[in-house]
Amino acid sequence: MRRTCRARSVANWVNLSTPAGLALAHVGGGQPRRARNGMWLVHGYRLPVPPAPAFTLGSVVFLRAGLPGAGRDPLGSVSRRLLDHEERHVTQYAWCGGVLMPVAYVAAAGWSWVWTGDFASGNVFERRAGLADGGYREA
Repeated sequence: MRRTCRARSVANWVNLSTPAGLALAHVGGGQPRRARNGMWLVHGYRLPVPPAPAFTLGSVVFLRAGLPGAGRDPLGSVSRRLLDHEERHVTQYAWCGGVLMPVAYVAAAGWSWVWTGDFASGNVFERRAGLADGGYREA
């Protein structure tokens, strides 16, 4: 694993976002597995929130039960672009305060909704993670 990925992974453990993600995986009925670059992938997440088909908490990437590849090997089935997008969110967690990141994300989504009528288009976190890679269209 590259040094930058290792540093990001350690930061997400220290800021408690990865432990929170693994706890949420357990509560949400998902099955966490180690993945590339220090990430964990959780298959079959079943809780209704958040409503996104894929989302990240620390170094843990959640894949909903209905997402193609969520019940199989994700590295062969889930789009590489989507995994790259979620990996950028993993980095954002490391450098944006860990468990404070969801608060900042919700604020950015609210700002985006007010200015664009869309939760992602003006959201700095989604823009920096790559709107198109995450399956978003710019409003």
